[in-house]
Amino acid sequence: MTTRSITDRLGGLAFGGDYNPEQWDGPVWKEDDTLMRQARVNLATMGVFSWALLEPEEGRYDFAWLDAHIDRLHANGVAVDLATPTASPPPWFSLAHPDALPVTPDGTRLTHGSRDTYCLTAPAYRAAARRIASALAERYGDHPALALWHVHNEYGTLCYCDHTAAAFRVWLRARHGSLDVLNEAWGTAFWSQRYASWEQVLPPRATQWHKNPGQALDFHRFWSDEIIAAYGEQRDAIRAHSDRPVTTNLMLPAYQNVDLWALARELDVVTSDQYPSSPGLDAAADAAFHADRTRSLADGSPWLLMEQGTNTVYDGDRVLAKEPGEIMRHTLGHIARGSEGALFFQWRQSRAGAEMWHSAMVPHAGPDSRIFREVTRVGEAVARLGELAGSTVTAQVAVLHDADAWWALSTDGLPSPDLSYHEALGRAHRALWDAGVTVDFAQPEHELGRYRLVIAPALFLMSDACAENLRRYVEEGGTLLVQHASGYVDERLHARLGGYPAGPLRETLGVRVEEYRPLRREERIALSDGSYGVSWSESVRAEGAETLAAYTHGMLTDSPALTRRRYGTGQGWYLSTRLEEADYGALVRRLLKEADVEPELPGLPPGVEAVTRHAPDGRRWHALINHRTDTLPLPEPAHDLLTGSVIHELPPGGCAVLARGASGS
Repeated sequence: MTTRSITDRLGGLAFGGDYNPEQWDGPVWKEDDTLMRQARVNLATMGVFSWALLEPEEGRYDFAWLDAHIDRLHANGVAVDLATPTASPPPWFSLAHPDALPVTPDGTRLTHGSRDTYCLTAPAYRAAARRIASALAERYGDHPALALWHVHNEYGTLCYCDHTAAAFRVWLRARHGSLDVLNEAWGTAFWSQRYASWEQVLPPRATQWHKNPGQALDFHRFWSDEIIAAYGEQRDAIRAHSDRPVTTNLMLPAYQNVDLWALARELDVVTSDQYPSSPGLDAAADAAFHADRTRSLADGSPWLLMEQGTNTVYDGDRVLAKEPGEIMRHTLGHIARGSEGALFFQWRQSRAGAEMWHSAMVPHAGPDSRIFREVTRVGEAVARLGELAGSTVTAQVAVLHDADAWWALSTDGLPSPDLSYHEALGRAHRALWDAGVTVDFAQPEHELGRYRLVIAPALFLMSDACAENLRRYVEEGGTLLVQHASGYVDERLHARLGGYPAGPLRETLGVRVEEYRPLRREERIALSDGSYGVSWSESVRAEGAETLAAYTHGMLTDSPALTRRRYGTGQGWYLSTRLEEADYGALVRRLLKEADVEPELPGLPPGVEAVTRHAPDGRRWHALINHRTDTLPLPEPAHDLLTGSVIHELPPGGCAVLARGASGS
């Protein structure tokens, strides 16, 4: 099943959020029924953190309270996304199975009292998770209110206990086959780390100094596989009793403990959670970054925004409020990029507990508040967008996104702390977003021929297969930008000898990197085209490439900084430094022009976001979001789905969905 079956069941796009009626009483439930109808809520996520109520003691289930609330929602026209509560085991479980509590790298065993207090590899935990998933599915598998199954919540918690050590060794045996192969892969000849028996091998726990990078990389791979296996066990337990689609909500933050591509392939519906990490226009760009990543993980299928903060913007150690209109703009930013609706965490703001200050659709101030009034307007708008269900978004540009490369840049001992994988991904996406271009993300070994431009911002780890795929892409007519510190190591985290990057790609780019030269904090290095590099530089030898910009001082004087090689019918570009923001934006716009990629809607001023959704019958819809403080005149009058009328302009902070083709002008 896909989200299309969900939208059919809902009669339109999804709108709602996490609902926790167990925190409240009868009068509040009655008010919830009224307010949900007012806000046009049609989907509620239930049971995410309810294990202690659903199974008050081991093997004894209490479903009566959940029966009543699901039936009440169904009578009120609200469908249910029913979760398995396995992200927060109850106190009785932790008391009965203390070995299932998570252990930190320094050996500290954590105690019950928060969420995620479990070890994913503990046999008792996995068995209990399967049991509760099966019990829920047996009871509710064919309930008419049920639209979707929601396994767990935001998988990713790590553990370094003895259960994990045993499971890690099993995984390593399967991957490497023998200790000789493992020792070679991990380079254990260094620092006297050679292993003589499997019992000597441990997870990368706290050590005196740097951890072995090969061990750390393999642990990430192992833990990702463990997450996927744990999800699969619950999914299969549910499928034994229910035919409704099954998912888990992916987290796409700056840390990444699972291979999102691999996990997404196991989901009936790809869903994800998004919370902006900076305010203002950056928050809108972050929403687009998240939405484009999730759509790409869905690989052409519809997807769903499972959580967003109603009035929450994180800014370092502060939690800021959203400005008026941002709930609408952020919501439409996701729907424009393919989401089949928008859900929030949560419906009603908690009056007690660890997240009582987390924003909600109904805040502490109640329905007579700016927040609820905006939520209601957003719900009304989403209800008008039902005809978008099943339509798709296409892109001519891809940014390469690889779990192994991410994990490789998180290992100890790198030459600079500025080699941030997440920052590099976001920076490339932001430059394209500023240029008005819709972006896909792709794995380095994906078929890339449909893209006019591919950007590889941080492929520190690069397999031979990846290098060959990129070589073929350029040879067959693609435009490729590879950025600094790419192709330095292979898939075992062994350094590429003889110069970087990897062999086939070195031929494609026509360069050989002889030396990496990180820059000091606040240091800038001038380039011959007037641009500036920061953080990183490299000593590059052109071997078939033309130099478009060179370094202008120090030992790197006249050394290539930006190169291009025409190879086959395409071209490969290499950038050996981290350009300052404005200069990087200018380079990306130059590449778009070289690759003949136009903005989604040419002629729009900066600060106006535009994305197009396409239907199989030729209809299309242009979603416009005006992040500016001035009014945007439209080139011609157009029918707006959000208002149901013909509009001539977009006000400051305004949004519109313009229908074209069969249903538009």
